[in-house]
Amino acid sequence: MQEKQSVSKATIDRLPLYLRFLQEASARGDKYISSSVIAQSISVSSVLVRKDLALVSSKAGVPRKGFAVATLINDIEKFLGYDNLSDVIVVGAGGLGKAFLGYEGFKNNGMNIVAAFDKDPTLVGTFVSGKPILPMDKLPAFVEERKIRIGIIAVPKGAAQEVLDKMAGAGIKAIWNFAPAALQTPKGVTLKTEDLAASLSILASKLFRLAAD
Repeated sequence: MQEKQSVSKATIDRLPLYLRFLQEASARGDKYISSSVIAQSISVSSVLVRKDLALVSSKAGVPRKGFAVATLINDIEKFLGYDNLSDVIVVGAGGLGKAFLGYEGFKNNGMNIVAAFDKDPTLVGTFVSGKPILPMDKLPAFVEERKIRIGIIAVPKGAAQEVLDKMAGAGIKAIWNFAPAALQTPKGVTLKTEDLAASLSILASKLFRLAAD
């Protein structure tokens, strides 16, 4: 298995897709799987799949059988860091924030959402799926104590920059932002923004064009 530095971003982006498919194959009881079967499910070429997996797999595929599913799952999880759960916090305990707290699927991707933070006194002190909603002034100490390095922003646009600054100041290094705002990040902090409204608009536009054809 090669080092992460030698693997392209495009390959890293495909690995979670491979992993999800392999996990489904394992649940069906499949012991081996070929690169061509994986390729069909991901809609890429089997040559590309073989190249990607050769970079992260500890064992080559077996002729006429393919890759050992369990071993390949372990290799990809280890490469992506999913074998060690990273604790994550959410800021914003509205509908989206509560959805994050209640979703257990993130654990399959190495993330364990442990708490939310909010300034609404009617939410603070309550629990969602057994996870606490805490006041914003407790965020720095919680992050330091739990060594949190990943945060999710699920607040309105106008509050997002303040939340990002507070997260970064507390020591969070990777932020997943769901506020439709262009945020400024300090050096050493990685930001990924998801604009849900824009994504839905793009989908609707594609649907309209398909209907017009």
